Amino acid sequence: MADEDRVVDGYASALLAVAEAEGEMTEVEDELFRFGRTLESSNDLRDALTDPALPDERKKALLQDLLGERATPTTIHLLELVVAQGRARQLDVIAERVSELAAERRRKVVAEVRSAVDLSEEERRRLTEVLARATDKQIELKVIVDPEVIGGVVARVGDQVFDGTVRTRLEAARERLGSS
Repeated sequence: MADEDRVVDGYASALLAVAEAEGEMTEVEDELFRFGRTLESSNDLRDALTDPALPDERKKALLQDLLGERATPTTIHLLELVVAQGRARQLDVIAERVSELAAERRRKVVAEVRSAVDLSEEERRRLTEVLARATDKQIELKVIVDPEVIGGVVARVGDQVFDGTVRTRLEAARERLGSS
């Protein structure tokens, strides 16, 4: 295991232990996952949190402003800790690892699902069942609303990708038409 992986695992384990001790493992894990995905897609946010010229107090204020009532105080404090330790650049990877560790503790694997719209409880339940059958694993669904997805969903379970988007279906149809 590379040094970088050990650092990520160490931080993820520590964050999960704190969340568990606070009795907020599920909430914190979910909030960290969502924040990690936000960070992954926002270069401006990543730049602000990793800017050495920006004082830690300003970074904390940015996190407070951004998350406010949308996250538990535990999540916000954990994010502040990681940022203050100079690990904001790896925060999305750390957050993803927290989700993986939490899922492992529940004897499940994380399925990251991207959809243009939020999924109903019934859609989530059906998708969880389909992915469980396809992978022969217990699934923990993490849904990310992504406007880049025109229609349908893309699901990633470990290294497996299940692409049921309209764009992919259209491309496949275009290829079939072009080859006939």
